[in-house]
Amino acid sequence: MNQVAIIMGSKSDFEVMSEAIEILKSFGIKTEFDIVSAHRTPKKMIEYATNAELNGIKVIIAGAGGAAHLPGMVASITSLPVIGVPIKSRNSIDGWDSILSILQMPGGVPVATVALNGSKNAGILAAQIIGSFDSKISKKVKAYKKDLENKVLESSKELKNKS
Repeated sequence: MNQVAIIMGSKSDFEVMSEAIEILKSFGIKTEFDIVSAHRTPKKMIEYATNAELNGIKVIIAGAGGAAHLPGMVASITSLPVIGVPIKSRNSIDGWDSILSILQMPGGVPVATVALNGSKNAGILAAQIIGSFDSKISKKVKAYKKDLENKVLESSKELKNKS
């Protein structure tokens, strides 16, 4: 059963959102992904967000560019954690419109927000959320973070050896 839903406002967002899919696969977390536009398919968005928990989803990652209403609208419908990925789209104002649309949510409708085009971090955050109740995933996230630490330490060692 899929635990993370990755949704995006348009097909052009897939390149950015694919990083979340890949990192979640590396943790062994089953995902589903779809195009769900807040503006062009609002009925689909409402149905998707309403049924996500019933379908076994634990976390929703929603990527959107421009006005970027998808993450916030989904968060207004579901009690599941929603992670918003602002995407710099072709009609974007350097991505700031997307960032602020997702970041500046009203009180009571939280959306965790990652960096512009930061779907990999959204995937890692989703894995950490799932790891809070799944020890197998928690161990994989801890190993991933340890690997990051080891890479930095190795780089530091290499740099010192050059002097």
